Amino acid sequence: MSGAPAKLTKPGTVVVAANGKWISYAHSTFAGYAFLSALVVGMSLHFHKIVKNEYFGYPEEWFPSVSATIGDRYPERSVFQVFIALTAGPRFLLLLLTYLLFSKPGALFPKIHGVVGLVRTLTCGGWVYITSTDDHDWHDIFMISYMILTIPWVLGGIYLTKPGTKAKKWRKIYGYSFFAMIVPLVYYFIQHKVNHIAGAYTTYAFFEWSLIFFDVAYDSVTALDFKAFEIRIVDMDGVTAGFSSSVNSSSSREAKTGVLGAFSLAAFFGFFSTIYNSFMFWTTLSGLTTLIWYFPLWYMGVSGYEATLFSTIAPFLLGIPFVFSFFFKYPQLAYLGQLLGPLAYLIPGPSDRLLTVTAGTMFGTIALAVEFWNITSRTYLGLQKGTAFSIGLIMSVIAKFAFYANNPVWPIMHAENGGWNKTGIVVGIVTALLAAHPQVGSSETVSSSKRGTSVFAAAGLGSLLFTLHSLLSDSSTLIYFAWNGYPLTGPLPVPYGAVTILAMILGVYVGVVKKNAVGGWIPFLVGCAGAFVLYKFEDWTGYIGSVVFTVYIMSIVPTLLQSASIHPAGRTFGFAFLIYSFLVLGHVWVVAYAFVPGGPLLRERTDILIGASMALIGLGIYGASKVPRSGSSATKKGSNVLNKLHSSTVVALTILSALTVGIAYTRVNKDAPKPYHPEAKLMTVGIWTIHFGLDNDMWASEGRMADAIRELELDVVGLLESDTQRVIMGNRDVTQQIAEELGMYVDYGPGPNKHTWGAALLSKFPILNSTHHLLPSPVGELAPAIHATLDVYGYPVDVVVFHSGQEEDVEDRRLQTAGVSEIMAGSSNPTILLSYLVTKPLEGNYLTYVSEHTGMNDIDPSDWDRWCEYILYKGIKRVAYARVSRSTITDTEIQTGKFVVGVDATSSNTQIPEADVPEVYHYPAMFRGEGVRGHRYHVFDEPRYYA
Repeated sequence: MSGAPAKLTKPGTVVVAANGKWISYAHSTFAGYAFLSALVVGMSLHFHKIVKNEYFGYPEEWFPSVSATIGDRYPERSVFQVFIALTAGPRFLLLLLTYLLFSKPGALFPKIHGVVGLVRTLTCGGWVYITSTDDHDWHDIFMISYMILTIPWVLGGIYLTKPGTKAKKWRKIYGYSFFAMIVPLVYYFIQHKVNHIAGAYTTYAFFEWSLIFFDVAYDSVTALDFKAFEIRIVDMDGVTAGFSSSVNSSSSREAKTGVLGAFSLAAFFGFFSTIYNSFMFWTTLSGLTTLIWYFPLWYMGVSGYEATLFSTIAPFLLGIPFVFSFFFKYPQLAYLGQLLGPLAYLIPGPSDRLLTVTAGTMFGTIALAVEFWNITSRTYLGLQKGTAFSIGLIMSVIAKFAFYANNPVWPIMHAENGGWNKTGIVVGIVTALLAAHPQVGSSETVSSSKRGTSVFAAAGLGSLLFTLHSLLSDSSTLIYFAWNGYPLTGPLPVPYGAVTILAMILGVYVGVVKKNAVGGWIPFLVGCAGAFVLYKFEDWTGYIGSVVFTVYIMSIVPTLLQSASIHPAGRTFGFAFLIYSFLVLGHVWVVAYAFVPGGPLLRERTDILIGASMALIGLGIYGASKVPRSGSSATKKGSNVLNKLHSSTVVALTILSALTVGIAYTRVNKDAPKPYHPEAKLMTVGIWTIHFGLDNDMWASEGRMADAIRELELDVVGLLESDTQRVIMGNRDVTQQIAEELGMYVDYGPGPNKHTWGAALLSKFPILNSTHHLLPSPVGELAPAIHATLDVYGYPVDVVVFHSGQEEDVEDRRLQTAGVSEIMAGSSNPTILLSYLVTKPLEGNYLTYVSEHTGMNDIDPSDWDRWCEYILYKGIKRVAYARVSRSTITDTEIQTGKFVVGVDATSSNTQIPEADVPEVYHYPAMFRGEGVRGHRYHVFDEPRYYA
């Protein structure tokens, strides 16, 4: 029995139907991501190479041109070309729909416009896939042709668009902006090419990138036109299966839209402006606390400059009616004032720079209070602003993740140490000018009788701000809470800092989609459980608790901000920042108890601080639960607003997630560390007290430290005063840049929850095992130590990094001396001590360190001019010793020694000329005489070598 096969689907069935705007979305997404991803990859992998031109390099030039980014290097060129290839399909469909949109019977111009668009697209493929390196002439021919054809493409599109439509308006804005950029583009190109002006090519590059932006943006306007189209795939012969007999037509005006279906480019740019203003708020606030630390550091106690922390309570000034009215009417001025924070990098003097940032902080906190006052008067505006505030924090964390735990716009950054101050400030000016208050003119939606008390709202908000700042303003902070040394039993900051950031992103998303649930008591208890686990446990267990805590804290940001917004702005936000400021002081007191009044009350009590913070957040949750919620997704207006917020949030979080993963990939993909002289089995070690990574002029000093360590060829270095994971120190990690640039393993030492000033170990040799010690300290500061075993050319060598207590605390130092001596005495391996001992040579506690019990020897017993830093050793051959001046990096020199493994360990204190030792043992000649950059051999003006 035979016959025609049965039809799987009824002929004529619409198998797939999609709105035409998705073509525009796909085109804009792929094109934008092609350029953006190439820029991110290029800046991450080849920054100095792609900003360099034939005349100048970094720091005169500090931003790459489009052509240098997309055409010069692998892998950014390949990434760009892949995404441009993905753009091709949507591009040709865009050309087709544009022609159908504009064509009319008998009209010639739409046909010409369509041909221009087609040829222009082909020339684009020419300059994209034939780079200037491949064939400079043809690359330029295609590029110039593309630029020329852009003129009729843009002007023709504007002419053919119906008058009075949004599409016409935005085509004019983007099209004319494109042409406006050409004039300064040509001017700065001449300044570079003809006049050879330093920095002109960077300015030219910004105008070149603006052309790309306006070009892509111009074509994105088609989304407004293509909403009228529906693209269908119709099964005319019943060959498909698994589809229903009908597909809802998206052409219906009542058709449902998904989360991304409500996406609006204009709304997203407004959302981005709010996000970036939040980014600048966090930059300024965290910059203030980072700068404050410089002064007690040099005063060795309370300096008086700590009072600038209370500039955060500036919102109290909004209690003055004309002040509130002024900033509410002109919010842009508050946001512009906030930029004094990053602008302060232009001021060289530390005290003047701090006072400038103080002024910026005052404007920033006022801007925040004014932005959120009465925010519930518009449907979901509070959720939108609160979400943007959270994403701004995430942006700052990602920026720090990309720049080795330093915010590139901080006032401790400048071009010489990798700052992006100019770029950040320029964008900040634009977004500040775009700041607006949609709640202006709105009536209050919450009556006085239903507001509850502002005290609870302020308490919750103040504690929330402190928690965000102290634990979530850097991706490595919570990881170091769980850090326990080697072998690894927990996460490392790279790449797992990306996991922390993704947890923050997830928390923001949960706060939007579960906006009514996250403010309940069950989520609060889950958050409290996460806080308990992160404090109580180490390794993976502690970090998992941190992730849970992170998701919860980020999810409640809009809830607590909205709760505060219904109360008087000055009183509520002023009190919130007062609570924040006292919690910040407590955050300092737990570790600086030996230097501050009333210090013993909070000595080593981070548990009290975290517990108090969560209790205050609980008050905020209680206060928020008593406030009626405004906005409903049940209404058409509420649904539209919420969908737009969902779509903007998803787009922003997706971009940030991709950026985070990309940064993590580029940072973790490194070669294994290698020692400098394996052929001689030489091990060069050093000890350096680094003053928390701030140099004498209050600039971040990691790059300068890395240069000195590299040029001294240190295989192993102990860094003291290195724990900067506190609000007052910027929540930084001074080891990251040094370790990654020099290729070294890192043991950060006792984490911030161990309440020390820090001791870190960096090594080009694998760290087989490490143990952290907190030496006895009944009166003064805790003394940290790391006892590590390294694999040095196949031989186990123990290295102890140790920071003793203060000179004034005699009993503390005696007990600490005994503790470290037992560690060294208990080691059967060759052992090196890199230390800060606070003792004179050949007397006092020195005689306990260097004794028959410990078996340790002084690297040079004849060096009488020592008090702080010492290098001791046993069971390994010492061949050289040097003392190198600090320059302006810190207040303490570098001490360094050279040792050889695998040979007779017998050492003599007899000094011999440098010419009598193998050249591979020599210290670099560059540090003789005047040295380099302020580093030179000092005390005895040259290295010492031993028989």
